[in-house]
Amino acid sequence: MKDKIHPTWYPDCKVSFRGQVVMIVGATVPELHVEVWSGSHPFYTGQKTFLDTAGRVERFQRKFAGDYFKGGKKSAAAETK
Repeated sequence: MKDKIHPTWYPDCKVSFRGQVVMIVGATVPELHVEVWSGSHPFYTGQKTFLDTAGRVERFQRKFAGDYFKGGKKSAAAETK
């Protein structure tokens, strides 16, 4: 390695999740704080949860309800007239 161009390497960087050290990895910082890791993510833990943030599903259903898809696709020539 060339001198003075690489960041300092910390082979024992502690990764913390909610104040608890969950793993030790190599990194360019001595300590990392994460909000999500494989031990807490539903994909890896098998806990499936459905969160409807701010009514997005209902908003989508209202927007595309009724005859929204029944209208024919407009051509580019028809839109410019």
